[in-house]
Amino acid sequence: MNLTVTSSLLKPCAEKQRVVCLMGPTASGKTALACELYETGKFELVSVDSALVYRDMNIGTAKPTARELEQYPHHLIDIIDPTEVYSAAQFVEDVSRIIDQVHANGKIPLLVGGTMLYFRSLIMGMADNLPAADPAIRTQIEQQAEQYGWQFIHDELQRVDPLAAIRFKPSDRQRVLRALEVYRITGRAISDLHAEQEKQLNSNYNFDLYAIMPDRALLHQKIAQRLEIMWEIGFLDEVRHLREKYQLHENLPSMRAVGYRQAWEFLAQGGQTESELQQMKEKALFATRQLAKRQYTWLRSLRELHVFNIYNTVNEGILDLRMKYR
Repeated sequence: MNLTVTSSLLKPCAEKQRVVCLMGPTASGKTALACELYETGKFELVSVDSALVYRDMNIGTAKPTARELEQYPHHLIDIIDPTEVYSAAQFVEDVSRIIDQVHANGKIPLLVGGTMLYFRSLIMGMADNLPAADPAIRTQIEQQAEQYGWQFIHDELQRVDPLAAIRFKPSDRQRVLRALEVYRITGRAISDLHAEQEKQLNSNYNFDLYAIMPDRALLHQKIAQRLEIMWEIGFLDEVRHLREKYQLHENLPSMRAVGYRQAWEFLAQGGQTESELQQMKEKALFATRQLAKRQYTWLRSLRELHVFNIYNTVNEGILDLRMKYR
């Protein structure tokens, strides 16, 4: 097996810092492999997960337990409350600082997770011609959505940015909101701004890219098993606790996360019967499988630009990566 797995668009440079990226769909076994590699003593672990950043969101995110985090510490876990927003731009800023710190410690940063937008933003660079979020405009859009529905908001996006409307469904509320927000701030379509932006690779790092991509049928089985365990150990109670502890609403990114969204709707609608509960669980299962499908799509798009190894199983990855980083 070829063990040279650096980005094909990056020229080797002795001064560049090595960064190992371990990607994959949900429930593929990324964390288990990362912890195996941590045991070598060569790495520090960095989470690349848009849900693990939130405090008190533990069961539904499959977050490592407190004991596991003590044994295998991760950067960028439990850094904000569920009421806050964490963007890809913030991730790039935070992780770049952490990478430098890890190298100063004499270790290799091992970035592990399934939020492909974060990986792509780090590896490919961020568009710097997009405006910062405008809380007043966001509130205005959310109020219109509450009054008229998200299809109404999507229809407006269709008029001002047809390409974005094709990419984002009405149910993809966060991206629809952002695209329309950009238009209202700048008077220009976010699609046009992205097209203009010459994306620059992050020139400070050499990325070693790996992914675990199990067979779809096997992955679906693992997803179903994980969700069943989540329900058994109290995921619904976790969402109840979040609703009591924090001033949350359904449009916050934290509550749009897969699983939390379905649980929120169930509780908000006063679901009580076994039939309603089972229907909610089926929705969460379907949504998680759809998430995995999108993650596969992201990985295929990254492979069009970069060379990286694909593992069908965690064990295959353990053998290969232990050999490379021994």
